[in-house]
Amino acid sequence: MAIKFREAKIEDYEQMYRLWETTEGMGLSKSDTKENIERFLNKNPGLNYVCEDDGKIIGTILCGEDGRRGYLYHLAVDKKYRRNGIGEKLVNLVLNSLKEKGIIKCHLFVYYENEIGKTFWEKTGWYKRDELLIYSKDIK
Repeated sequence: MAIKFREAKIEDYEQMYRLWETTEGMGLSKSDTKENIERFLNKNPGLNYVCEDDGKIIGTILCGEDGRRGYLYHLAVDKKYRRNGIGEKLVNLVLNSLKEKGIIKCHLFVYYENEIGKTFWEKTGWYKRDELLIYSKDIK
């Protein structure tokens, strides 16, 4: 295994998307087009990472920030590589980058039925917020 972590680039999109499609609990939408991901990566330099094994992307994490808070999206690790610390390493890369930018709090969204995701986040020190609701609106 030649595992390597590096910043994500738009040329990784096809491999990243294939990983997201096969990751249980992952929510994909029209927002995840190549054009939108490219805009997201350009807007958030130094906050988005991939993990690869001999050139094959086996892990991803996306992060955006608004100057006050960070927001994590699309943490995914190929099933064959789980339980090796890859997910935690990807998260720590992002949290360290946020800290360097002076951001001291980060949020993430997990689908209610995503038991694997909820277990991972709780085991790695994240806590569930019961006092908040998320509201969404499609802009047409």
